[in-house]
Amino acid sequence: MTILKETRGGITRRSILKASAALGGAALVTKVTGFPAIAQEKVTLRYLSTAVNQSPAIAAKAGEDIGINIEYIAVTTDDVAKRVITQPNSFDLVDTEYFALPKLLPSGNIMGLDASKITLSDKIASVLRNGTVNGKKVGLDGTAPAEVLYLPDEQATEFAGEETGFLTLIPTTYNADTLGIRPDLIDGEVSSWASLLDPKFKGKAATLNIPSIGIMDAAMAIEARGDMTYGDKGNMTREEIDKTIAVLIEAKRNGQFRAFWTDFNESVNLMASGEVVIQSMWSPAVTAVRTQGIECKYQPLKEGYRAWASGFGLPVAIGEREKDAAYEFINWFLSGWAGAHLAKQGYYTAVLETTKEAMEPYEWAYWFEGKAAEKDIMSPDGKLLEKAGAVRDGGSYDERMGAVACWNAVMDENIYMIRKWNEFIAA
Repeated sequence: MTILKETRGGITRRSILKASAALGGAALVTKVTGFPAIAQEKVTLRYLSTAVNQSPAIAAKAGEDIGINIEYIAVTTDDVAKRVITQPNSFDLVDTEYFALPKLLPSGNIMGLDASKITLSDKIASVLRNGTVNGKKVGLDGTAPAEVLYLPDEQATEFAGEETGFLTLIPTTYNADTLGIRPDLIDGEVSSWASLLDPKFKGKAATLNIPSIGIMDAAMAIEARGDMTYGDKGNMTREEIDKTIAVLIEAKRNGQFRAFWTDFNESVNLMASGEVVIQSMWSPAVTAVRTQGIECKYQPLKEGYRAWASGFGLPVAIGEREKDAAYEFINWFLSGWAGAHLAKQGYYTAVLETTKEAMEPYEWAYWFEGKAAEKDIMSPDGKLLEKAGAVRDGGSYDERMGAVACWNAVMDENIYMIRKWNEFIAA
């Protein structure tokens, strides 16, 4: 497994490792794993995504189980989209967010995935397939996966309005995001998104500097505070954008924000150091702070969660051998081990049944059922995350995903929004 970071000169060329174990001086030996062998020669898949979605343990396990070499290409959220649009020959597999699809699909660089080649496509969680949890609709503001999941055919550049045999992305991970807090450094209760703008936390608050996500967190806080009501927080009008940015600029000039982070590790350091006590945060970042023995909570808020979902896509330029390998890797990914590994970071997974089968009962009960941990809960790398008796922030899967208020999105007025957001950052 190789992890590549972006440089000005681009990425290194991929290497293809040959399996050269010979039998009788001629035949190649292929390990039997329960997944079909796609070729005698080991295939390398260049896997493009943000670093937070990349796990050396998953790459190593895939190599062991199905003999596919994963070569990670780690870039920022925005650069994933740029790479898909401008360099579609530079990767074989992309793990991107559903909210990026409205700008990726029209490029013609992403192919529809054939559902008949995905063994568990009919087992994908209902919140992603049709926007429901236990038969109840969740909030669909923004770009809900159910609205951009299907395509009419493999080469389509527009979404299908109903379920078809082709999917835009095969889900990898998703979650219900909220604010992270340092309860040991905060007096009183935090129960509303409005706290992000509360002068009580002046100089101790932070938000993420990814415009399409940061402005939605701001909208959740502004609406919770009672300043305005949005038609769709994930697709604002210019007037709504202007009012939102005006509130943020005023807060910034009043010293509300300590930082605007773009990098996962930066968010961890801000919280672990105590420089920030409340901020936009991602679940694995909360996990990373806790494994340092520092109190950090992913705080449930009365207005609900801002959700997101990521998934695997294939470039139209992919070679046939790599295409076959990508389908095999995706099927392996959904089969259980990878899902269980990621669930221990606090993520939710596409196929809940296989994830449950791959986890210990006490782990499943803690992460998905909201029950008190019967044993110590460990992180994926074996560090103590929670002691026995702890309950997951926000409770069960149904409680958390059932309380989704909106989804990450790219607005119709995206270019205008980014210009206004940059005015806020520069103010």
